[in-house]
Amino acid sequence: MIHYREAVRILVIEDDADLRLAVSSALRGAGFAVDAVADLPAADEALAVNAYDCAVFDRMLPSGDALGYVRARRVPAPVLFLTALDSIAHRVEGLEHGDDYLVKPFALDELIARVRTLCRLGPTMAHVPLRCGDLEMDVARHQVRRGAVLLGLTGKEFAVLEHLLAHQDRVVTRDELLAGVWDALVRPESNVLDVTLSSLRRKLGDPPVIHTVPRVGYRVLPG
Repeated sequence: MIHYREAVRILVIEDDADLRLAVSSALRGAGFAVDAVADLPAADEALAVNAYDCAVFDRMLPSGDALGYVRARRVPAPVLFLTALDSIAHRVEGLEHGDDYLVKPFALDELIARVRTLCRLGPTMAHVPLRCGDLEMDVARHQVRRGAVLLGLTGKEFAVLEHLLAHQDRVVTRDELLAGVWDALVRPESNVLDVTLSSLRRKLGDPPVIHTVPRVGYRVLPG
């Protein structure tokens, strides 16, 4: 049985408020859903109740070195360490217990690229394209085609379409899309989903693929 993933969800653990905001904003801008916390107890709580495709840990946190936490807890997601500890010994130690190691200061574009690579290592990655009529989504390559035309979608448009395609056997509710594609910072009354759907429908073109089911939600049907 093939298990399709939901929107890619990242956990960021960073005690520096400015860096935590910068990293979270960059990842959200790249299309990820992000939960961000400041220390290990909050990370422990988040990991207990949510499934993540990748966890980004600052190493030196108020509660101690995150390396020991990751080693003891066996975090069920690929782990990227962020740290100012840049010796060869520190890098080797980090890679023994995590999946990647990025030294501060770093470029946010590089962080995003590394997170994307790590998410492909996770168990929730789709193995086959998602299709509906002449619409095809290659999740691994992050590509969508309608007919022979390659479409340029934003990260959120891609995630919304992926969720709908993965559940095309039923109607997907508005709350489900908000929970699966965005994160806790988005309020249910927000219009972000409406804006994203409007843009996505325009890019998909005619005949329509995404259909509104009044008072219920949305579903995709072959055009």
